[in-house]
Order: sequence, then structure tokens, then C-alpha cells
Amino acid sequence: MEFLKLPKRTSGNRKFGLTSIIDKGTPIGELENILKDFHHIIDIAKFGMGTAYVTRNIKEKIELYKEYQIKPYFGGTLFEKCYLQQKLPDFLNCLRELGIEWVEVSNGTIDIKLEERLDIINEIKKEFLVIAEVGSKDSAQEMTIEEWQEEINILLAAGCKYVITEGRDSGTAGIYDRNGRLKADLIQELVKGIDSNKVIFEAPTTKHQSYFINQLGANVNLGNVNINDVLLLETQRCGLRSDTFYLEETECELRS
Repeated sequence: MEFLKLPKRTSGNRKFGLTSIIDKGTPIGELENILKDFHHIIDIAKFGMGTAYVTRNIKEKIELYKEYQIKPYFGGTLFEKCYLQQKLPDFLNCLRELGIEWVEVSNGTIDIKLEERLDIINEIKKEFLVIAEVGSKDSAQEMTIEEWQEEINILLAAGCKYVITEGRDSGTAGIYDRNGRLKADLIQELVKGIDSNKVIFEAPTTKHQSYFINQLGANVNLGNVNINDVLLLETQRCGLRSDTFYLEETECELRS
């Protein structure tokens, strides 16, 4: 159906307007059925937490995502575990063997100084596409708006393809408080000093997703999306749910 006036969406090999799902152990048969119908509205797939390490059919799942032109990668928690145990060379070799082209560099669980992360990024960007994450999984740790902006811009300048704003899969850290409330004042000021097309905002719930769509438009990059919610998210992006119903009145052209 193409008779309604709706916000225009990016398509194909999107550079922005990304939907990044979190795979927390979706069975491969179920995954195949989901991707058959909805692959066109999924861009990136993150194997959440350390699930990739204990998924026995991980190679088959990776190949399935790639068959549908979806970019798979392993969540930052696994990267941090490998960093802590000084196993990054083994981790990178594993990615090569599995055909993974993207690496998330984060410090959500352990404190890896920015200078150290930049050294790692500088080395691995020669071979991999890098996604960096800003923010802690500890809701008690606070960053100022200026610190958020500065770190995001430094990481992008260092060669990261995208930067993720920490939110956890539960939406209770980073850009959210421990009760799951989004720090709206932080977001409104944060986006004034960054290229939001290069930022993936973790938004695991419909309420979180609606906020970002209403504030930043149909083609905001959203991450930690439940794989079973991708069609519902697309209706939000198109102004076809109540929370974003009037979106086309303010945005009917692609943001550049």
C-alpha cells in the first residue's frame, strides 16, 4: 500500500535510519522465519551480552544474518571480558574465522580509559569496522552533557563508524535512570553538539523508541531493539502508531 502521506524512510544499505536488534538467544529456526519477513527493516544484529561465546550454532546464525544483508557483531560485554583477560588477539582471530566485520569497543562494565580505547580503535580499524559505546552500565555513574559530546566526537574522529549511547537491554543505565526514565534534558542538549546520524541510541522499549522518533525524526538510529518488535518499530517510524501519529506533519523529507 502506498497511498498515505508518510515520513520518507531510508532503505537498502542505510547509512542512517538504522534499526539494530539485540539477539539474546533467538533459536535459529525462529530467526529464519523472522528474517524472511522482516529483514528489509533490520540493519544490524548484536549478539547481546556474551551469548555469542556460548551459542553452539553461532556460525550458522552469523551466516543467516549475512544472507539477508544484516550486519552481525558481538556485544561489548564480550569485548570487555576479552580485554580484561588479555585475550583480544584471540577474540579478533575468532571474528576473522567467523566472518564478522564489525567490532564494538566499549567500557560499560569495566573502566577502560579513553586513551586505551583509542589505541585499540586505531589498531583494529585497519581491518574491522568499529562501533564504539559511550556510557556506563552502572546507573550511579553520571556524565555531563559536555563529557558525552566530547567523547562521542573524539570516537567518531578516531574512525568509528558509529557510536552507541549506553542504555542496556533493560533501559536502566547511561541515557536512562535506574527506573527506566529517559534523561530527556540530556538528550535534547546532547544532540546539539554531535552528528546524530552517526549515533545509535539504545532504545529497548516502545516508549523509548517513540521519544527518539518524535524528537529526531523517522530516520533516527535505534539500538537494542527486540527482534520481535521490528515491525512495530517501523510503524512508529512511519507515523502509524498513536505515539508518533502526526510525524508526517513535521517530517516528510529525508534528513541529510
